[in-house]
Amino acid sequence: MEQHSHGYAEDKQAILRRLKRAEGQVRGIARMVEEDTYCIDILTQVSAATKALETVALQLLDDHLAHCVAEAARSGGTVADEKIREASEAIGRLVRS
Repeated sequence: MEQHSHGYAEDKQAILRRLKRAEGQVRGIARMVEEDTYCIDILTQVSAATKALETVALQLLDDHLAHCVAEAARSGGTVADEKIREASEAIGRLVRS
């Protein structure tokens, strides 16, 4: 059985490290709320966690474009159209978030 390699395969460990860091930031934010920390301090941490997740999203998008979309574009046809549509929708979601 052939195993499909995703575009982020080479960056997987770095992405996982970033996600674990973001997870820790979110746990820290919850702790701050539990401890009645000043609103602005919590918002600062929310901004940092959001930035961390945005960084992961942009890395995944870059890897997707460089690997999946480029490969589909070489193949052409409906596969290429579908991958480009997916990428465009993903970019739209990131921009709106």
